[in-house]
Amino acid sequence: MKRKLGLLIASVLLLTLALGLLTACGDSGQSDDSDDAGDSDGSVATSASIKLATGGTSGTYYAFGGVVAQTLMGKVPGLDISVQSTGASRANIIMVHDNEVEMAIVQNDVMDYAYNGTDLFENEKTDGFRSMAGAYAEVCQIVVNPSAGISSVADLAGKRVSVGDVGSGVEFNARQILAAYDLTFDDIQRQNLSFADSATAMQDGKIDAFFCTAGAPTTAITELATTSKIAILNVDGAAAARLIAEHPFYTPYTITVDKGYKGMEQDAVTVAVKATFIVSPSLSEELVYNMTKALFENKDEIAVGHNKGTELDPAYAVEGVSVPFHPGAEKYFKEIGVLS
Repeated sequence: MKRKLGLLIASVLLLTLALGLLTACGDSGQSDDSDDAGDSDGSVATSASIKLATGGTSGTYYAFGGVVAQTLMGKVPGLDISVQSTGASRANIIMVHDNEVEMAIVQNDVMDYAYNGTDLFENEKTDGFRSMAGAYAEVCQIVVNPSAGISSVADLAGKRVSVGDVGSGVEFNARQILAAYDLTFDDIQRQNLSFADSATAMQDGKIDAFFCTAGAPTTAITELATTSKIAILNVDGAAAARLIAEHPFYTPYTITVDKGYKGMEQDAVTVAVKATFIVSPSLSEELVYNMTKALFENKDEIAVGHNKGTELDPAYAVEGVSVPFHPGAEKYFKEIGVLS
C-alpha cells in the first residue's frame, strides 16, 4: 500500500514538473515572437501596401513616381507601393480624397484650389488629403517672339497670346500672372492652345507669346528654340511679390542661361509652382515620417534613376506648400529644422 502511494505521489510530482516546463517553453516562444517582430533598431516592423497616383505613362510624374516608389520600398521595411497611371493633378487629388489611392503627385497650385474650393475646384472643396513634400519646380515660362516688341508682361496687352488649354492649370497661372500686372484676358488676344500647338503657332507667326508651366527646360520650347528666335519674359519685382502674396503656392525661380534655351542671353527670373507628394490622412504618422525621411536621405539614389531627383531638397520641399502637412511629414521637417 505504501509502495502504491509512493508511486502515485511520484507521478503527480512528475506531471507537475512537466506542466511547468511546458509553460516555460510557451513563455519563451512568445518572447521570441515579439523579438522577431522588431527590426534592427528595435522598432516594430509594420507592413503597408499603398497606391501612388502619378500621370500619363509618357509623362514625368509617372517616370519619377516609379523611381521614388522603388527607392522607398527598398528603404522602408514592409512598404509596398503600386504606381498608377492617371489623369494627373486634378484626378489624383480626387482619388486620394475618395480613398481610391493613398498617395499622389500633384501641382501645389491645384492642391490649393482643391483644399480651398476655388478655380479648378470652384464649388468643389476637396480637402481629404495632406501634404507630404514638394519635389521639383514646374516653372511658369512666358515665351515670346523677340520681334513682337514684347519686353515685359505688361507689353502683352493687345498681343496674340496662348494661355494653355481651356480649364488647364496653365490657364489659371496665366490669369494670375497677368492680374499681377493689372491685365486680364480681355486685354490680350487670347488663344487656348497646348504647349506643342503653341510652339507650332509661334513658329508659323500666328501668335506672339505663350504661357507654359512645366519643368525647365521644356521639350516644346527647346525644339522651338532650335528653329526660331525666342525670349523668356521675367516675372519679378513688385509684380512677383504681389503674385506670391495673393497666391502663396508660387515661389521665385531663375532659369539660368546654362540650363535654359538656345539664344538666351541672360537668366530669366520668374516664378514656379511645384510637383508635390500628397498622402491620405489615414496613413499613420510613423509610416509617413519614414517615407519622408527616406525620400530625402536617398535623394542621390533617386537622382540616378531620374534627373528630377537632383531637385529634391528639404528646405525647398516646404516652400509654397499651402495645404497642411501630414503629421508624419511635419515631424520629419521639424526634426531637421526646415519647418517651425
